[in-house]
Amino acid sequence: MILHPAVIALCSGSLLISAILIYASFFATRILRHWNLASGSEFQVTLEHRTYLISTIMACSMLFQLLSLFLFIHTADSLSPLFKGAMCAAGTLNLNRFGYPALLLKLATFFLAGLWLIINHLDNQGYDYPLIRIKYLLLLLITPLVMIESLAQGVYFFLMKPHVITSCCGSLFGSGATGLVPRLALIPELPLLSILIALIILLLSAGVHYCRTGRGAGLFSTVSLAAFLTGTAALVSALPVYIYALPSHHCPFCMLHHEYGFVGYLFYATLLGGGISGTGAGLLQRFRTVNSLTALPSFQRTLVISSMALFAVFAVLALWQVYFSELRLT
Repeated sequence: MILHPAVIALCSGSLLISAILIYASFFATRILRHWNLASGSEFQVTLEHRTYLISTIMACSMLFQLLSLFLFIHTADSLSPLFKGAMCAAGTLNLNRFGYPALLLKLATFFLAGLWLIINHLDNQGYDYPLIRIKYLLLLLITPLVMIESLAQGVYFFLMKPHVITSCCGSLFGSGATGLVPRLALIPELPLLSILIALIILLLSAGVHYCRTGRGAGLFSTVSLAAFLTGTAALVSALPVYIYALPSHHCPFCMLHHEYGFVGYLFYATLLGGGISGTGAGLLQRFRTVNSLTALPSFQRTLVISSMALFAVFAVLALWQVYFSELRLT
């Protein structure tokens, strides 16, 4: 195991978050079984007092879960000089069989944690906690995923061996590599970029329509998810070749380095933020009939505008990299 400060922070933080989630899950089962706002019993009053505290602690835990994804990627990237053959996080994550599964689990929990924060914020705006059962059901889904993620992350770091020779990003994302992610690199760059820009234009149009009429949140959410998936593919297939000015270099991690202006962090943050905000706006649509959620329309509008802004920044960054790249593909 590599006793790096960031590794220790990640493992310690994951253990702490897992412990908090386990405790909160036990409380969630009590909420699901006994919550009754019409009751004036002492037990109900105790639940109401404790749910505010638990929700606050959970919000902080979910925020850490969001940040831990970027810390995990940064840590994997910063450890690459310690291993032969590793040029970036791609090689470090390939040191053993737990690196990439841990990353995928972190991406899944990142998305779910973002949605939980959206539901929790809206629930706190209602005087009768109308979404309390929904957010605690989601918590029961997130808890086992976070525990599995923490285990995979811990095993990944524990099995790191300095003498292991790993593969570099060129072989992992090259034409001869196997797996889903390397296959994304085979998608033609220009058609994929055209689809991505078309989806973002459609997303902006759907967002403007929603802001004007208050209708079409479902369409906006669907287009947002499609743009998120297409943007993810573009970060492996199309954008890296322009960022690195190398038609054969499809690594999605080298763009995190200083020589490329850390632009990768901006790409990932805007794409993930836009995807979560857009999906959350559509998710909240089914609660518009809840009388106590008077803040829902304005919050939903904020999510739509946030998603539009983040995807617009992503598109501008992508077009900037393509336009000013030294590489020209025809």
